Amino acid sequence: MDAAVIVVGAGPTGLMTAGELRLAGVDVLVLDRLPRPSGESRGLGFTPRTMEVFDQRGLLPRYGPLDTSPLGHFGGVPVDFGVLDGAHFSVRGVPQHRTEAVLGDWITELGARVLRGTAVVGLRADPDGVSVDVDGPRGRRTLRAAWLVGCDGGRSTVRGLAGFAFDGTESTMEMFLADIGDCDIAPRPIGESLPGGMAMSVPIGDGVHRIIACERGARPRARPEGLRYAEVAAAWQRLTGQDIAGATPLWISAFGDAARQATEYRRGRVLLAGDAAHIHLPAGGQGMNTGVQDAVNLGWKLGAVVRGDAPEALLDTYHGERHPVGRRLLANTRAQGLLYLSGSEVQPLRDVLTGLVVHDEVGRHLAGMVSGLDIRYDVGPGTHPLLGRRLPHQELATAGGTVGTTELLHPARGVLLDLADDPGLRRRAAAWRDRLTIVTGAPRHGGSAPPTGTRAVLVRPDGHVAWTAPGTGVRLDEALTRWFGPAHRPVRAAAA
Repeated sequence: MDAAVIVVGAGPTGLMTAGELRLAGVDVLVLDRLPRPSGESRGLGFTPRTMEVFDQRGLLPRYGPLDTSPLGHFGGVPVDFGVLDGAHFSVRGVPQHRTEAVLGDWITELGARVLRGTAVVGLRADPDGVSVDVDGPRGRRTLRAAWLVGCDGGRSTVRGLAGFAFDGTESTMEMFLADIGDCDIAPRPIGESLPGGMAMSVPIGDGVHRIIACERGARPRARPEGLRYAEVAAAWQRLTGQDIAGATPLWISAFGDAARQATEYRRGRVLLAGDAAHIHLPAGGQGMNTGVQDAVNLGWKLGAVVRGDAPEALLDTYHGERHPVGRRLLANTRAQGLLYLSGSEVQPLRDVLTGLVVHDEVGRHLAGMVSGLDIRYDVGPGTHPLLGRRLPHQELATAGGTVGTTELLHPARGVLLDLADDPGLRRRAAAWRDRLTIVTGAPRHGGSAPPTGTRAVLVRPDGHVAWTAPGTGVRLDEALTRWFGPAHRPVRAAAA
């Protein structure tokens, strides 16, 4: 084997997957067809849920000072993340290439290997692993791994070679995106409707502006020689009347509103994550964020299977939990596209939605949807309000001092919070200590404390609550076995 797991694609999803696998102690090799990072940045920040995910792995300090905001939008209609429980902020002004650099440094420190300029040209999966044919600096050769994760974008080679179905709709329109310098251009809000279509412009620092132009009725075009900036400038002038032909284009791109999703996220030993699993209109900045969250859901599960701690059936929960998230993502981005890409005929709908979003229930629903903060996985029977949700940050007073639940998740291990100083609970969990951090403490006043009467909370490595006492219809050992695999030694012996 050349690696336990090969990850194809060194974008944010692939890098996050590799980091999660390394935290699980798994040997991982990342392949990317580009000889070096592209420097392109479709994303300009991340959502509140991704901020939480980065925080729980201790990554936020690597970014330095961050420009945060509680505000977002749904199809150009403002939403306020502050209406949700707890303190939630989105991060603005962080180009995607910066996130790739942060994650790249992180996984290198963790011991992941990255081969750039290496394109996948073939693969063969069998019951014992996956053979991957690659073209790279050393010519054509075959690499072998026990598992393969395709994080190689919307035109995923892995998805095609492995035979995943990718159902959905083709693009019906075309939009231009460009980062331009040497040009004085006025800011235009997200989704500004103009007689000929939609235009947006925002300063992104160092005298650079990002513009998006969408002409109503423009159909997707094949361009064998690539997109030319002259096309972008001409579309901008037709929409806004402003001549930007003399600006310096730093990056240009054309994209559409195709909405497709893999019908399955796993086929045997091949898995998909990020844009390889779902593509959609880039509305609300959800694409990169959903991919990172795919990676955090998958990484610890695949790591447990590779280590031999958990059965392969644990990987079925990856599809079961993340496929509905992707399906909902496609639905909400299509709805947003209708709101800010349609003409004046949709203005009454925009007006109605703008009036509705000020009501707390509507505001919470839309804010939770576009931020990912309302995601709740089906982790089994129970009535506790935290079950399936990500555990909000909480400070705990322990015998050794105060500790935050976010910091407890830095190593990507499961966490059992004993909130009632219950020796019996700790004895029952002792046989899983090789995979589980057990903490006895009491929530400090303030913050998002568990509901009154909660005696214990079992948190998965991705931060989601898998079991509580009370409020769950299964025993602790059943929950531990389901999510972390069988005990490595008898519980009775551990208790003694």
